[in-house]
Amino acid sequence: MTVLEWAGVVCLVLLGVGALAAIYRIVRGPSILDRAIATDVLLIVISSALCVDMAVHHHTDNIVFVVVASVIGFVGSVTLSRFVAESRKEPSEHV
Repeated sequence: MTVLEWAGVVCLVLLGVGALAAIYRIVRGPSILDRAIATDVLLIVISSALCVDMAVHHHTDNIVFVVVASVIGFVGSVTLSRFVAESRKEPSEHV
């Protein structure tokens, strides 16, 4: 094995641990915001694993999946943050 392959294995093992931790947080909660952040982390871990695979095997076949996962994560985060911000607004008093 080359040094790049060893580094790829180490990265994938660490990303696997991160994915398991994110899945645990998605299942256990305790709040919807914790689950949303864990979902974003899981998308990032998946994208990172695809990038490691592309680096180790010298191809760019998965770049579309990385971009799609990034866009889904971004849109989901923005949508959730806007929803939370609007739900936490204090009602204004009409004088």
